[in-house]
Amino acid sequence: MEAAERVLGWIAEAGATGDLMIAEGSSLSLKARDGELEEHKVSSSQVFGVRVIKDDKAGVAYSEAADNAALRLMVDQALVNASYARSDANEKIPNTNITLSTDDAVLAPTDNVSVEEKIDAVLRLERELGARDKVKNVPYNGVSDVTAAQRIFSTAGLEATSRIRACFSQAAALVEDGDKNVMEGWGQSARRFDELDIDSIVDTAHANCLALLHGEAVPSGHYDVIFDAQCQPTMFSTFSMMFSGKAAKDGINPMRDKVGEIIADKRLHLFDSPLMDDGFGYALFDDEGSPTARTSLISGGSLETFIHNSATAAHFGLRTTGNGARSPRSTLAVQLHQLEIGAGDADDAAVTAGEYLELTDLTGTHSGANAVAGDFSFGASGFLCRDGERVEPVRNITVAGNFYEMLNKISLIGKTRRWDMDRHAFMPSIRFSDIAISG
Repeated sequence: MEAAERVLGWIAEAGATGDLMIAEGSSLSLKARDGELEEHKVSSSQVFGVRVIKDDKAGVAYSEAADNAALRLMVDQALVNASYARSDANEKIPNTNITLSTDDAVLAPTDNVSVEEKIDAVLRLERELGARDKVKNVPYNGVSDVTAAQRIFSTAGLEATSRIRACFSQAAALVEDGDKNVMEGWGQSARRFDELDIDSIVDTAHANCLALLHGEAVPSGHYDVIFDAQCQPTMFSTFSMMFSGKAAKDGINPMRDKVGEIIADKRLHLFDSPLMDDGFGYALFDDEGSPTARTSLISGGSLETFIHNSATAAHFGLRTTGNGARSPRSTLAVQLHQLEIGAGDADDAAVTAGEYLELTDLTGTHSGANAVAGDFSFGASGFLCRDGERVEPVRNITVAGNFYEMLNKISLIGKTRRWDMDRHAFMPSIRFSDIAISG
């Protein structure tokens, strides 16, 4: 595009290299309250972000305006910022002279659902859940339809374009029975709005509430634990710094000296899988425009590699894994795309044999975790189960331990894999043994 050519031309004239990111988005967000529409928010944005590298120094700047003067000022500011930056010979604009583009038909499909129909959907969501047995109100509800586009151009000749659509619907209800109360919910995500099932969300949210309403704490002790399809990805993402090449470069990754060593049960195979297009973490390229690929993080219990951008990879004498991360406003970092755990060898019946705790909700995952040491202490709720059946609901307990030690306390890994609600993690059920529970 014309603006990109001008920006890259100015960078080259200054004797620098650089890349330009253009992030665009549009969204519709709706919420209901007491049978009426409480929020109807429509927004759109466009942000230009430039990174320049000159004399081994990187600088960034951004603009929300697209006129010639604003873009020129953005480039000049990035050059000034670079002049004050610390020298880093490892950060360079990747020599990627390719064109990449995602498929809109797969990742940003259209439908014929009108705004009025979306409003009807959120009103029906609140109304029907609010009418269910023991429900006092539905304080959290909403539907949204978001489309995000990203374009990256570089002085090396890169042109990468991606467009992704995501539709969400969720609701949480407060239910009461005597002196007992609980708030639980459910949600769905889809590429097309007409793929959302409002009836299913209402049914599941209400069932989740009733199931936990009369929960009590179990006696303190050590239990076998299965984290459900929402909580298990939360556990792995909370401690995802263990896979960060940047954290290893900065000396704060607790696994920085363990590449090639056994750090987990030998049955565990874990990947970053950005090219699974039925997941919402799909990425054809990273935020540097580097092509992505499935990266083996743990294989047979052994730590295979960290995730890298071009700078952290150069620091370690490696190639980027396509995990560069930045926004138009930020400097370069790393991030996971989609976590995938390989299927295990245990049938569902084997994974759920005997007595265990199924944890369906974790609280305090930010304040209660030390990602460097691996220690955690989270509030939790769920169910005491026996042979795959929920025996009694469990609330007001604390699950605590060390995540890095827990990776070696795997009892079984199931064969059946499932996406989490947000479709960012694809995992089988894992049964962990000897986990400390405080009632």
